[in-house]
Amino acid sequence: MAGREEAAGTGGGDELTLLGVWPSPFVIRARAALNLKGLAYRYVEDDLTNKSNLLLASNPVHRKVPVLLHGGRPVCESCLILEYLDEAFPACGPRLLAGDPYDRATARFWASYVDDKLFSTWIPVYNGRTREGRAEAARRVVGVLEEFETAFQECSGGGAFFGGDGVGLVDVVLGGFLGWLRASEAMCGVRVVDPATTPLLAAWAGRFGALDGVREVIPGVERLLEYNRMRRALRGLP
Repeated sequence: MAGREEAAGTGGGDELTLLGVWPSPFVIRARAALNLKGLAYRYVEDDLTNKSNLLLASNPVHRKVPVLLHGGRPVCESCLILEYLDEAFPACGPRLLAGDPYDRATARFWASYVDDKLFSTWIPVYNGRTREGRAEAARRVVGVLEEFETAFQECSGGGAFFGGDGVGLVDVVLGGFLGWLRASEAMCGVRVVDPATTPLLAAWAGRFGALDGVREVIPGVERLLEYNRMRRALRGLP
């Protein structure tokens, strides 16, 4: 059941408010989780070149999005937001973390690997100076995604998602990057999610990206490419 995004607000009472910026894969994963859990929430688009007082007050340490406000109280960092939603609303939508301690630990490992390894490997695709350098970074991304191909086989248990028959933590964490992974081919000429190389992962990407509550928050390739061109121009990159 997809969540209901409401008009922007500041978050009071017991309502949910998410502060974010639309291209961020970290924000996308938080929005997807809220939607998949069927939770009504307010989405507030921030401007990272002129950060709002609400963002600065809600996350004074890192000053980054996403920030979830629940009854006015902030929860920062995207993976922590996902776990918070799972614990605060256990009866709503899919449980993102398994009940078994080993399965939970495994999911947390691969969720961390998305941010620690995949994101850091992919960043030069986004902001590399030359097309050749970006293409080389994309080929390294393919190598990381091959590890997720193996992880999917092990974690899914033959199901449709990393979480098995239903969506789990790794699905949402990795799924937040789908738009940018799709855009990478147009950015540097390398197809990073390739059915010929990672058939299980490619099929998963199609299934996850088509879910109600997910497809609405994953930006289209052209919009992401336009954003990337704008950001590169601001940094003086060709």
